[in-house]
Amino acid sequence: MPKIKIIIYVILFLLIITGTLLYSRFVSTKGLVIKEYKIVNDKITDSYHGLKVVHISDIHYGSIIYKRELENLVRKINLLKPDIVFFTGDLFSDENINDKYIQELIEVLSKIKVKINKYAINGNHDYDHPKEFNKVMKNSDFIILNDKHDVIYNEKNEAIFVAGISTNSYGNLTINDKVKPMKEYLETTEDKFIYNILLIHEPDFIEKIDYEKFDLILSGHSHNGQVRLPFIKKIYTPYGARKYYSEYYKLNNTDLYISNGLGTSVIKFRFFNKPSFNFYRITNK
Repeated sequence: MPKIKIIIYVILFLLIITGTLLYSRFVSTKGLVIKEYKIVNDKITDSYHGLKVVHISDIHYGSIIYKRELENLVRKINLLKPDIVFFTGDLFSDENINDKYIQELIEVLSKIKVKINKYAINGNHDYDHPKEFNKVMKNSDFIILNDKHDVIYNEKNEAIFVAGISTNSYGNLTINDKVKPMKEYLETTEDKFIYNILLIHEPDFIEKIDYEKFDLILSGHSHNGQVRLPFIKKIYTPYGARKYYSEYYKLNNTDLYISNGLGTSVIKFRFFNKPSFNFYRITNK
């Protein structure tokens, strides 16, 4: 092969690599996609039919998400007029936590409007910053469900059980330690729940618990594979999202949805994977 052809091929290869990196950093990380899903479950009563739920995750504030992007997120959420908003962890990026960011997060997230409640759990990037995480979430009117539960009632006194598990990447408690009080409550309460929802940051850990007690599980962490290729899909997913990383899994009678998140982790690249949040309509038909 002539030397000039080799040089041309090398230049073309370098241009393709450079273009791909620039696209992944400055184009694919921009914009915001709303992924809409209809969840059908005959346990849902007519009173809850059409329940609107927004699911956000992995903001990683200060990575590619700043105040302007967060304001756009909140604007789009409010246009949907959700009944409930769930946040499934990783509010922060480890290197980007300061008073300015905390105040911006509170200012913008507090503007999310819901008819029922806003709920949150932490992620692995929030673990070392509990004070800051709690400050943002509490001042933004989120109910923190780290290893806790809540009950939603409607005007007919029909109940939905909502539980959350804190990040399982760190800490001394096992996931079974965390779930035990919820399990005991479900087994002893006189309340009859029509629908059970679980929030968990790292989806792989559901296999360590009796996940079939929950009709709907919402998770994050995987970013659905932050860098994806056609046909191959994900290139890499972190510990805790190696088995379950894609958008949706049907596990017997349990629906598992995993958000692909808003920000970036480790590297500030996304490829074939725009920032997004999920919007569910829960119906009985």
